[in-house]
Order: sequence, then structure tokens, then C-alpha cells
Amino acid sequence: MLPKNHAHIQELLDDAQKEALYEKLIAQLNKDFALANIEETFAPNISPESLKRELHAIVFQLIQEKFSEYLNLLYIIDVSETKIKALDGSDMVKLSEQVAFLILKREWQKVWFKNKL
Repeated sequence: MLPKNHAHIQELLDDAQKEALYEKLIAQLNKDFALANIEETFAPNISPESLKRELHAIVFQLIQEKFSEYLNLLYIIDVSETKIKALDGSDMVKLSEQVAFLILKREWQKVWFKNKL
């Protein structure tokens, strides 16, 4: 069985909460951010809305100001290069939101597999 392929961030976060894996998702994000030498961390009890907002803001800032760190984060998390290249980069706000979703999807896969296998 594979994890559900989510169409939206909210759907993914809802599933993480339903399966009682939301805190593990946050822990995985924090672990990979630390491995990528990105100082931002997420509180274990952060709300899904705040997580979406903060992750989006961090990705936006990384793209604008720290592009090499952004690329390193994507590498550490193992976000598909093909999926990143397929995104439309003309609107930076929309792009960073889509990248934040890809980051969460990949982190969710890691957490889901660790807990289901």
C-alpha cells in the first residue's frame, strides 16, 4: 500500500493528523532543515494553518535571498527535480507555495513509510 497522492496541502495535513503522524511530520521537517543548515524550526504543536504559512514564507525567502540553501534543502529532502522543473516560475509567490507543497508531500512519504512498514 502506498500513501495517498494528495492534491492539496490541506488534504495532506488532514491525513497526517488523522493518522496521528502530524508531530512526526513536523519532526522530519525540522530534522531535514537542520541537515540543510537552515535555522528555522517548527514548534511540535504548530497548527496546520501556521505550518502552511510559515513553510511558504521560508521557501519564498530562500528562493529570493538564499538560492543555494534552497537547492540544498530540496536535495536533502529529496524533492523530485522533474517536479520542480515542471512548475511555472513566473509568479514567485505561487511557485514558493507549490514548492512548499512538494516539500510536505516528500516529507509525508518518508514519515508514512517509516510508520507503515
